[in-house]
This record gives sequence, C-alpha cells and structure tokens, in this order.
Amino acid sequence: MRIRARIAAYLFFVAGLSAVPAIAQVKLAFIDPLSGGAASAGINAQKHFTYEIDKINAAGGLNGEKLSINFYDNKVDPQESLIALKKALDEGARYVFQGNGSAVALAISDAVAKYNERNPGKEVLYFNYAAIDPALTNAKCNFWHFRFDSDVDMKMTALVNYIATQPEIKKVYLINQDYSFGKAVAAAARKMLGEKRPDIQIVGDDLHPLQKVQDFSPYVAKIKASGADTVITGNWSNDMALLFKAGKDAGLKVTWYTYYADALGAPTAIGRDGNGVVKVVTSYHTNVAPELDPDVVAFKKRFTGKEDEFAYYRLNTAFMMFAAAAAKAKSNDPVKIARALEGLKINTSVGEVEMRADNHQLLQPLFVATFTDGVKHDAEQTGLGFRTDIKVNAKDTALPTTCQMQRPNG
Repeated sequence: MRIRARIAAYLFFVAGLSAVPAIAQVKLAFIDPLSGGAASAGINAQKHFTYEIDKINAAGGLNGEKLSINFYDNKVDPQESLIALKKALDEGARYVFQGNGSAVALAISDAVAKYNERNPGKEVLYFNYAAIDPALTNAKCNFWHFRFDSDVDMKMTALVNYIATQPEIKKVYLINQDYSFGKAVAAAARKMLGEKRPDIQIVGDDLHPLQKVQDFSPYVAKIKASGADTVITGNWSNDMALLFKAGKDAGLKVTWYTYYADALGAPTAIGRDGNGVVKVVTSYHTNVAPELDPDVVAFKKRFTGKEDEFAYYRLNTAFMMFAAAAAKAKSNDPVKIARALEGLKINTSVGEVEMRADNHQLLQPLFVATFTDGVKHDAEQTGLGFRTDIKVNAKDTALPTTCQMQRPNG
C-alpha cells in the first residue's frame, strides 16, 4: 500500500508540474557571421548580445517576459542568411538582429516585409545594428526595419567636413569592399569631396572581394605608387586588419580615414605605426567622456580577451530603446513595439538619441577621432587609444530621406 501511495503521489506531482504554465519568453534571433573572414565581427557581437540579454533578464525582462536568443551563422552571405531567417521564424523568433553586411541586410529586410504581409498577427521586427547602406532607410525602407547605426552618408559627411579643415590633404586613395556598402562609401567620398574640397585629387579607387583577400600587399603597392597622402576606407573586420598589416609591412606613409579602425583586431594590426595617422568616424569610443560608460566597464569585466572591445555601443543603445519601447507600449507585440519606437528619444552616455519616425534611422552623436598615445583608455591593449577631434550632435547628423513608408493598418 505504501508503494502504491508513493506512486500515486509521484504521478500527482508530475501531473501538477505539467499543469504549470511555461514562463513566457520573447524570442530573438541573431543572424551574422560566426565563421570565415568576418567571424571577428560576429563573435564580438555575439558577446554583446549575451551581455545585453542577461542584463535585461536580470532586471525582470520586458513586461515580465524574459528574452531568449538563438545564434545563426550566415557566413556573411545573403542566401545563407535567408535560410537562417526561415529557421529562426520556424522556431518562433519575433525579433531578428543582424548587422554585418549590407547585402545581407537588404535581403533580410525584404524577406521580413514579405513574411509579415503573408502572416498577419505573427509579425516580426528586424533590428539592424551595423549595416549602413543608405538605401535601407531610403528607397528600400520598410516599416519592419529599424537601423541603430548611422548610415554611410551620415558618417561620410562627418569625415569630409573634418577633411575640409585639413589643407595638407592633397591626394586621396579610395579602397573598399566590392558590395553595396563599399560602393556606397566610394560614391559618397567622391561626391562629398567634390563638393567640399574640389582641389583634392582622387588618385585611386579600388574595390576588392568581401572578406576573401588574404594579402593586401598588391593593393598597398598601388596606393604607394599613386602618391596618395590619404586613404579613405570602409573596410571592416579581417579586411581592415589585413589592409593595415600590409600597409605597415610595406612602410606605407598615409593618413587613414576609416569607418571601422577602432576594433576587431585593427588597432592590434597597425599598433604604434598608427599613432596619429589613423582616423575613425564612430558613435562611441572609450575616451568620449572622462569616465567609462558603466556598461563598458561591466562588459570588460566579463569578457577579458585582448580584442574584446565594446565595439558595438550602438547595440547597447538598441537594447535600451527596445526596453523603453516595450515599457511605453506596455506590450511585447512587435507591431506595438514598432509604433512605440517611432520618434522615441532616450538619453545615453554620449547624449540624446532619436529614432526617426519617417525612415526608422537612428540619429545619434558621431565622433571623428584619432588613434594616439596620451589618452586615458587604450584599444586592444596597444597603449594607444582614440581621442576626439570633432563631435557632431545627433540632430546635425540628419540627412534628407527618400523613404516612402507604408505602414500597416490599425
């Protein structure tokens, strides 16, 4: 009888467990390169996501629901990304995050819009934290896409406005990755230099395969032969680090104006040879204020590798805005979150930021900074860090848009 009673009690206990409702979760998907030449970008971002999600969950989640995330390796390939997106949607993701590769971003943005049209009531939002082809918030804009990084033209405007104050710049060489983003960087540089510094001669304009070049010495040889005193490049991850390495090995004497020289192995690659001659346009670096952002401090305590820099401060901004929009909407429904994000303003450690309602482009402060010694915080344990040359306030980064947003009814 005792045995039967124990069995009955156990069965009652198990039945009781199955009757307890599962803890509600907000499911996220991360689709970015975790292998191949762009892996440093994806792996670093993956650590940011782990940090941000753990922080939100420790504070109780969004409207009482915890965040969960699945990571998908897309090898920075649009087709692989669409396969990953389908898998993520099949597994219940309602928020998709991607950043590295504008060709990937264009594919995901279009696919999400089509999916939402076919699946009312199951809509998905796409949060883009690093893909900055201007088309994404202009001709290719859609309601379901939000960008948390400044676009190519916004950043090039800051760079060229600074270049316009540097009379020693006479000859510029352009070198960029051969896809939509790299082409946009080259086109913006040509147009804006022509407007602000028509005296500058563009002595070269190269496009190279994305994350496939292992030896940039032939490109560096062309730069040296051109007589360039300045290089403008949007290269990122391996393509930035290896370009720096080839330039250093060849003794190339130029000033570098870059989009992504501040992390992912680039500071390590150029080291002290970059002192005073590497510029970056960025939304954050560790010397923008006298004290480090508390999230930067906490991140570095958790991830202690040499190249574990807080490279994606804008991801911190994205999650701050995600949480603020959820609180404002009093809901975790993607459509309600999207409406709450439109026009949303929050304060960050670098100043106020705003999500534009007309094209879903974040307005945030931008900094042009120089890699140098004599700063409080260094990059990748090189002994050199970034010092601000100019700051552009968020409202001054806004550019006209051709976006014609089609919003869902209701």
